[in-house]
Amino acid sequence: MKFILASASERRIELLSRVIKDFKVIPSDFDEQTIKFNGSVPEYVMKLSKAKAEAVSSATYAFSESDVTVIGCDTIVSIDNLILGKPKDKQDAFRMIKMLSGKVHSVYTGITIINVNFDIIKCDYACTKVKFSNLSNQDIEKYLCLEEYEDKAGAYGIQGYAGVFVEAIEGCFYNVVGLPLNKLNKMFGEMGINL
Repeated sequence: MKFILASASERRIELLSRVIKDFKVIPSDFDEQTIKFNGSVPEYVMKLSKAKAEAVSSATYAFSESDVTVIGCDTIVSIDNLILGKPKDKQDAFRMIKMLSGKVHSVYTGITIINVNFDIIKCDYACTKVKFSNLSNQDIEKYLCLEEYEDKAGAYGIQGYAGVFVEAIEGCFYNVVGLPLNKLNKMFGEMGINL
């Protein structure tokens, strides 16, 4: 069986390599803006992961490979039912971190697994609650100078310097990084695939 990860995220690649030794990386070119948020974060993040996986799985036919399984993921940060995507710039990142300061927010990852040859689609999500300490403007500015906020949902990565902001976590740590390994393993098990 051949596995394809529909993501260029270095964090996802590193995590997936812990459980699958041999896989291809084919980033999805799906335009996330085409899916609108309807108020349900789990539904939204699963739709995004499915769209990404489908975009790559349709392209795999060009490779004429047999027994291909595509893994699509999308991770978002949500607070007060608002979606915090990737910040546009430093000012936007400051706004996001300020919103998270002293509060509990949720990190959702949608996962879609598609067995291309048998047209089997499995879609699910994981949610982790994360509490940040109260942060001063100086704390936030110091963090932003590191430029770690770039290309990260909610303007932070728990595996980087922003890990010092995290006071408590409830749920899967790897979900916050971008790939909930426990959920992924269960989904593969339900499809009869042992990693």
